[in-house]
Amino acid sequence: MTDRPGDRWEQIALASARVPFRLKVAAVWAVLFAGVGTLFYLADYDTDWMKENFTFIAGGLRFTLLIALGGIILAIVLATLGSLARLSRNPIAFGVAGFYVSFFRGTPLIVQMFLIYLALPQIGNNLVDRFPDLGTNFEQALILEAATAGTIALGLNYGAYMTEIFRAGIQSVSHGQGEAADALGMTYVTKMRRVILPQAMRVIIPPTGNEFIAMMKDTALISFLGVTAASAEIFRRSQLVGKADFKNLEAYVLVALFYWALTALFSLLQNRLEARMATGYVRDAGSIAKAITPPHAGAGGGA
Repeated sequence: MTDRPGDRWEQIALASARVPFRLKVAAVWAVLFAGVGTLFYLADYDTDWMKENFTFIAGGLRFTLLIALGGIILAIVLATLGSLARLSRNPIAFGVAGFYVSFFRGTPLIVQMFLIYLALPQIGNNLVDRFPDLGTNFEQALILEAATAGTIALGLNYGAYMTEIFRAGIQSVSHGQGEAADALGMTYVTKMRRVILPQAMRVIIPPTGNEFIAMMKDTALISFLGVTAASAEIFRRSQLVGKADFKNLEAYVLVALFYWALTALFSLLQNRLEARMATGYVRDAGSIAKAITPPHAGAGGGA
């Protein structure tokens, strides 16, 4: 008696169900890597050149991370202040925060970088011409290095987007928590610092991690400001050596691999941080069963 076609497909489906999901995903990745590797081989990249310049381009990783770290710290500070202002009933604070969010979300990041890098010195020069008492120190203070101007622009831009993330996180905390803090006589600052913000962090951290990963990639935009090789991040370094040796394709492929590796690494760290933050909020079935089972149950049969 022969098997029907439907029975064979059912057997295949059952056999496939026995294979672990992670193993299936690993197989898919292996096939994709093989395909990309084949294309890489057929494209005849100059791998010797890539090996020779690997160390030089990798030297920009510290500047990429420093710029992203400085930008995210500034963004977190601005987002915290902006979200509190957006939730306040003070018209001045609410208006300033609204203007800040509207401007930096409504204009391109690259334009903001050029405004800070090129427009600020001109503003300082014009103000000193009109008000000589300001002195040359004021004018010089507005002349920033490209990396510094880019870091400030990243912080201002991402702070505007993260303001809404922080506001949503704060609003996710139950109103009863704030009312309980008020009943205990806490001041507004103490209530936010000890009650509201710690609970809001569980909601805020995941999207903030995503913003940091995106910021690491947006550090490449600073290269358009003309960063010197001594303080250049990885994209700028790849540009310099790629153009010098007419190896633009190899340079961009190499820097793309660097960004991919950074994204994978920090995504892993973010997942672990989220899992740690979720401790106490997510329980498995075993922990729930232990919590509701009386201590004497199952300890030797009946009474």
